[in-house]
Amino acid sequence: MKILVTGVGGQLGHDVVNELAKRGHEAVGSDIAPQYSGIADGSAVTTAPYFPMDITDSASVKAVLTSVNPDAVIHCAAWTAVDLAEEEENIAKVRAINAGGTQNIADVCKALDCKMVYISTDYVFDGQGETPWDPDCKDYKPLNVYGQTKLEGELAVANTLEKFFIVRIAWVFGLNGNNFIKTMLNIGKKYDTLRVVCDQVGTPTYTLDLSRLLADMVESDKYGYYHATNEGGFISWYDFACEIFRQAGYETKVNPVTTAEYGLSKAARPFNSRLDKSKLTKNGFAPLPCWQDALARYLKEIKE
Repeated sequence: MKILVTGVGGQLGHDVVNELAKRGHEAVGSDIAPQYSGIADGSAVTTAPYFPMDITDSASVKAVLTSVNPDAVIHCAAWTAVDLAEEEENIAKVRAINAGGTQNIADVCKALDCKMVYISTDYVFDGQGETPWDPDCKDYKPLNVYGQTKLEGELAVANTLEKFFIVRIAWVFGLNGNNFIKTMLNIGKKYDTLRVVCDQVGTPTYTLDLSRLLADMVESDKYGYYHATNEGGFISWYDFACEIFRQAGYETKVNPVTTAEYGLSKAARPFNSRLDKSKLTKNGFAPLPCWQDALARYLKEIKE
């Protein structure tokens, strides 16, 4: 298959291209930069065909996708800076990327009759209660601009296409970019003690593991909404930080605090990011490994 991946300069797009190449697919990368701008690790993503594409420009999207003529598009590009999205001067840009850009891609996918995979987020829900969110739940009540615009992207895909996968993920970490683990390790080197919120609950997602699932999906026709994070149970950010330091061999002390006590974020965060992933196995997809194992593999990866 020929598969175009957007956002290859980011954490997930980087790993998706590499996974597709391993499987013998013709992977094509794209991003906003004139040339590939991710980590120069010599992997397949650094040598794969690359097309600069501004997803907010419908003409650019049409020209690139029509030229590539892929069998599928895995759309990883997004505005993901949650707090910055709340700033008045950024809202229109966030919407243009997450909603408008996704609509542009969906429109061309429809014209080309190709599959589309859209990466979404737990933030489309309001994060209340303790029950894991079902992937087919339509009780959308996003708490912030990021969640609202990602929901608008979901609706653009679902209302335009029939051959689509909408995959919601949470707490993402990967090699090519910043994430919670890297932040904790950097802070842990400088400080003996830190505070981490203990009342936001979910499960981490390792991009290397997720990329394998996305490749499995695009090779199938089992379309629909899915939730995908690593296995291993639900935890708080506090629990995650403690395990990061334990596995990394740091003696940093972590103090649990509530979101209200922490009080630094511009954007409201969901307390309940528990995602029900049972639909994966029901439809024959292998679940992701447990997050503790994923963390161990990731710590080894970033040290090498």
